[in-house]
Amino acid sequence: MNFHEYQAKALFSQYGIAVPPGNVAESAEAAVAVAKQLGGSQWMVKAQIHAGGRGKSGGVKFCRDLDAVKSAAIGMLGTNMATYQSGGRALPVHKVLVTDATDIAKELYLSILVDRDTRAISFIASQHGGIDIEQVARNTPEDIHTLAVDFIAGLQPYQCRKLGFAMGLTTQQVGQLTKIMLGLYRLFNDKDLSLIELNPLAILEDGNLAALDGKVNSDDNAEFRHQDLAAMRDPSQEDAAEATARQHDLSYVTMDGTIGCMVNGAGLAMATMDVIKLAGGEPANFLDVGGGATKDRVTEAFKLILSSDKVEAILVNIFGGIVRCDLIAEGIIAAVKEVGMTIPVVVRLQGTNVKKGRELLASSGLAITPAEDLNDAAEKVVAAIKA
Repeated sequence: MNFHEYQAKALFSQYGIAVPPGNVAESAEAAVAVAKQLGGSQWMVKAQIHAGGRGKSGGVKFCRDLDAVKSAAIGMLGTNMATYQSGGRALPVHKVLVTDATDIAKELYLSILVDRDTRAISFIASQHGGIDIEQVARNTPEDIHTLAVDFIAGLQPYQCRKLGFAMGLTTQQVGQLTKIMLGLYRLFNDKDLSLIELNPLAILEDGNLAALDGKVNSDDNAEFRHQDLAAMRDPSQEDAAEATARQHDLSYVTMDGTIGCMVNGAGLAMATMDVIKLAGGEPANFLDVGGGATKDRVTEAFKLILSSDKVEAILVNIFGGIVRCDLIAEGIIAAVKEVGMTIPVVVRLQGTNVKKGRELLASSGLAITPAEDLNDAAEKVVAAIKA
């Protein structure tokens, strides 16, 4: 689950991490009211979407008067914004964040994530932050510092100080960085997060550190423990099919191909997509219906797949371990009838009562093609598109 910037900053504040004062607004008039409440003479207006790169797409505006605040909010609210990090989607802007425009002396970068290579929570930091952090990693990788945290000992203050001095900070700033890192580490663990990114973590003109922007991702597998975070979900920022899948407890990811995939088991789903590509096709989705491939789940899965107008054929690859293949076949047949399938469906079953399951599919009178194995299924579904 992703969070908006204003939500991330609210979490930061709870853990003692300095952020510029500000508030969200859903109208231009409300944005002006926030600016008046903040006082001062210059503000930032920032579109709230689940994507970075907003500055390069007109989603971050520096305003020197209230008319500029109103104009910036009008230009963002109600629009759809695409950035180089939005995955080709234009995301709707329903809110803007209005904050004080602080004077920045230098932009730093700091993030914390789960590093699967070291099997540890790791910090990544650089004395160079801002919108071109990717170029820093590419052109001067020596400026990127990594700290893997021992999962038993936890983050130690001396490690933070060592990282701060490596980034060229003053003694006072190293002390502030240590407080920020310890706060981020507590937040990361307390809330079962998967990523926190401060970009920029700024050195202000007065020498103090503040998180001017923040990105936070949480682990969906831990959502049941954090209803406060679940309440922050913004479905408008998510792929519609993926949001619907979540409501039916299905694992679904939209892709760019033309062959819909319905599989039980994440590993089997990955293998299915690989074999489709080997056969010359392109998967339209990742879809794991789980161990219990009942009629209702299969029906909802078909509806999800068919919600994309790109899908030209469907490959169903089910291993009947928990549920017998004949019962799975009956569920597939009933689901195809209910959905009113008009495109080819190739089904590969394996497991208990597989022979009976294939016979049911073959005698159904529907446009369902049984397959002997996964390679056979992939070849048949690709051939069905080309026919």
